[in-house]
Amino acid sequence: MTPANRQNFGWAYILFGTILAAVALFLYVHQHILETRPPMTSWSVPSSVKPPAKAINTYRVPADNPKYIAIPAIDVGKTRTIQLGVLANGSIAVPDNIYDAGWYGASSKPGQNGAMFVYGHVSSWKANGIFYDLKKLKAGETVIVTNGANKVFTYRVINIKRYAYDKVDMGQVLAPVNPMMAGLNLMTCAGQIIKGTSEFSERLVVFTSLVSS
Repeated sequence: MTPANRQNFGWAYILFGTILAAVALFLYVHQHILETRPPMTSWSVPSSVKPPAKAINTYRVPADNPKYIAIPAIDVGKTRTIQLGVLANGSIAVPDNIYDAGWYGASSKPGQNGAMFVYGHVSSWKANGIFYDLKKLKAGETVIVTNGANKVFTYRVINIKRYAYDKVDMGQVLAPVNPMMAGLNLMTCAGQIIKGTSEFSERLVVFTSLVSS
């Protein structure tokens, strides 16, 4: 091999090594982004299509499950309450429609000891959700729940609390505000959209206690 050929081979080897290093760096960064990206959940793209009246009026659930929720003080009429489970990442799921409320099925049922936990959307990119005005509720106002047997339960607002979106005390949220009475706790998003995301900066929780059934 002539000196010129050896020099060309050396440059080719350096170039090839540089390309391999660049590819390795790209793959590492890409994988790191995938590993650290927040998991997508159903609440990211809820439907903004209102359920027709027939779908609401014919909605059925087991006799002791919550079927409808209504909040007269903020003009929330008869609203379907869909049972929710837990997502793969361990968080509680949320309704697929901004006009439905969601009851966490592992929380209490209407009138039972403990607390029901109900989530509702504040909005989508297109419209206000069922809990858009939840922030306007005041202590003493009422929330009405109807179960699958059409029995009505009335809860009274005790207090309202805001949490940073990543510091929600779920132990508190899933517990009755008064341990001696059945509770119902409502949650929605609040605060401002975090720049560059679809995440709200806060969660608003309304704590209520059962007053009649």
